[in-house]
Amino acid sequence: CVNDTYIKVWNSIPPNIPEFLSAYIGKITRNIALNRYTKDRALKRKCETDVILDEVAQFVPDKSTSLDMSDDIALQDAINAFVSQLPVLTRVIFVRRYWYLSPIKEIATDYGYTESKVKVTLLRTRNKFKEYLESEGIVL
Repeated sequence: CVNDTYIKVWNSIPPNIPEFLSAYIGKITRNIALNRYTKDRALKRKCETDVILDEVAQFVPDKSTSLDMSDDIALQDAINAFVSQLPVLTRVIFVRRYWYLSPIKEIATDYGYTESKVKVTLLRTRNKFKEYLESEGIVL
């Protein structure tokens, strides 16, 4: 992943000028690692990362249909604004699940919740997230 990251950063920086280089490199590394993880564990059934990302992909616009970079920036700003307004524990659960791809069982154990409580919290937060994106005009 390290060598792949270096070459991807080298090839992408001339047209893109990242505001925060460390975050830009971190995002590239994360995407490479996820792709490698999915490829290495490709089975007939979906892997855990696919299941987690499919939960949110239902209402987040598909990147392949969006050619405008301003749409990506608007989505990023909307996600940041939504997450910042969440209560602390809800935010932590949401970020752990959808950024760090933590299993529900692990989140429940770490915070002393039942798996059911974590699932319900995630469901309600996803529904609020969908409503928020619709109100911002990002999801049709």
